Amino acid sequence: MSGAGTDAVVVPDALRRFAAEVFARAGLSDEHAGIVADVLVWANLRGVDSHGVMRVPRYVELIAAGDLNPRPAIGVRTEAPAAVVIDADRAAGPVAMTVGMAAAVRKAKSAGVGVAFVRATTHTAALGYYTLAAAREGLAALALAGSGPNMAYHGARAAGVSTSPISIAVPGGERAPLLLDMATGVVALGKLMQARRTNQPIPSGWALDRTGKPTTDPQAAQIPLPLGGPKGSGLALLVECLTSLVVANPILAESLEGTPQGRRHTQNGLALAIDLARFGEPAAFRREVDRLVKAIKALPPDPDGGEILVPGERGDRVRAARLRDGIPIPRVIYDELRRVGEKLAVTASL
Repeated sequence: MSGAGTDAVVVPDALRRFAAEVFARAGLSDEHAGIVADVLVWANLRGVDSHGVMRVPRYVELIAAGDLNPRPAIGVRTEAPAAVVIDADRAAGPVAMTVGMAAAVRKAKSAGVGVAFVRATTHTAALGYYTLAAAREGLAALALAGSGPNMAYHGARAAGVSTSPISIAVPGGERAPLLLDMATGVVALGKLMQARRTNQPIPSGWALDRTGKPTTDPQAAQIPLPLGGPKGSGLALLVECLTSLVVANPILAESLEGTPQGRRHTQNGLALAIDLARFGEPAAFRREVDRLVKAIKALPPDPDGGEILVPGERGDRVRAARLRDGIPIPRVIYDELRRVGEKLAVTASL
């Protein structure tokens, strides 16, 4: 670790080792602890710090509260030629979604298209990790996640739906895969959490306070607003239908009605993979992706908008820089990680 103003700069491998030991000390198997650590540090490397190691303390809290099962019995509930329902047994989300995407890929290679429903997991972290893994195997992939109400529904001044992230990835040819990873909110809830911890002001139009009033105060901001108003909240509502209602594990209605089940942290996920070889020539698909990117980048640029970027390109650049220079972590989050490590007698240093 080295100082950089108010940030600490940490070597990625050291951060990964530290997070893995924290999770192992908290009760996860070494294998599962390593998976969770890898997914969180992957997000930091790509600049998605809201889904990176700032989540470590919260995951430890979920384990202590009994909401995250450190030793899950992940199993198959239902299986068909192109689909599978996986009962995650409240496993760590990165573990459950890794299992889910691997199952979707396996089904796709057999049936052309494969879908895995991941039932009863916990915070799924950055969905781009899982879709990118499939794209690197030469498949197109999509992932969704549903969770409790934390975002305003359009027309309401209270949380009614989840920020329900969506990720899509496809292989590229000479370039890296295209990777879209987005929330259905104007801002991901994790960015509000990070702004609150670092006391960074937030832009107007991002969030409401607990009374439903618009705010730019990071300490008061509680409820993200939906992206595109009715479009974002409509997407979020349908993600709940596809991820939760399909597997008979409702989340939003349980929480909004105040049932005992609705008071527990839980998420559901969906992983879908497409074997490109079943529908055309994979090499031709990759060439067409490169051709499309080239055509998009040749468009006249907005003079005030800077360079034209495609999905995943900014993250690829941030990753290259952070692999070289280290991962900057706000001092308040760095200190929180250190406290968690000390409490669990972690020997790995940041």
